[in-house]
Amino acid sequence: MTAQSTAPEPGAVERLLRRDQLIVACAAGLLVLLAGLYTVFGVGMDMTAVEMTQMARPIGDPMAMPMTPVWTVGYALLVFLMWWIMMIAMMTPSAAPMLLLYTALKRMGPESSRAVLYSALFLSGYLIAWAVFSALAAGLQWGLESIDLVSGSMMALKSRWFAGAVLLAAGLYQFSPLKHSCLTQCRSPAQFLAEHRHPGLFGAVRMGADHGLYCLGCCWALMALLFVGGIMNLYWIVGLTLFVLVEKLSPRGIYLARAGGALLMLAGLYFLAAGLTGF
Repeated sequence: MTAQSTAPEPGAVERLLRRDQLIVACAAGLLVLLAGLYTVFGVGMDMTAVEMTQMARPIGDPMAMPMTPVWTVGYALLVFLMWWIMMIAMMTPSAAPMLLLYTALKRMGPESSRAVLYSALFLSGYLIAWAVFSALAAGLQWGLESIDLVSGSMMALKSRWFAGAVLLAAGLYQFSPLKHSCLTQCRSPAQFLAEHRHPGLFGAVRMGADHGLYCLGCCWALMALLFVGGIMNLYWIVGLTLFVLVEKLSPRGIYLARAGGALLMLAGLYFLAAGLTGF
């Protein structure tokens, strides 16, 4: 009897790889879509993001509303979910190249049959990192509301000088060594996956969380700008999402980061001076 070859059919691995990447890309895209819809409709909030965007006023001067939300455990949970789901919608697209490369490596490795599962766990770890950020952001929002620096109804800073200080700080951070180091990791998926390999299912979650921490180190100051423009202001949400995408994926993204930092510093100085002088 002639022994049958166990070699894979020519092109089979490539077809399976394309299938896995398509599944992962579609699942991530659906997640972003659902998170985006949740954010736009402001689930659980008194107003939708569309309504808050329409009622937005100049920086540091949000519209005064007669009713202010009361912070309860239930409301705190809603605010945390608002932040986290908004971060999922904003940050998942920029993580797509890393996720798809990780899927390809798993499909071509010894755990090829579970490549999609590993990718789902990697994405879960990434989103857990942003859940931690969201909890901190919700706590900061409560703290700023309690000292009357943030409007509870419009979710935006009520002080021009403080808004200027946040803009200036975010601009300065764009030039910091930590920003540069984290952005470099986010812009180099192959380098990151080579330097942060961890085996097993838990290893996939850990790798995703590690990537999330680098992404957090890269973008936390930009996300803090949501307090300036309004946490549920769709113009700021979309603008920051696009900026992060180009910053990470464009060949000249590092230069964009610095140019954006310079503009933020100029805007910060303007609002800081305007707030302190009363102009």
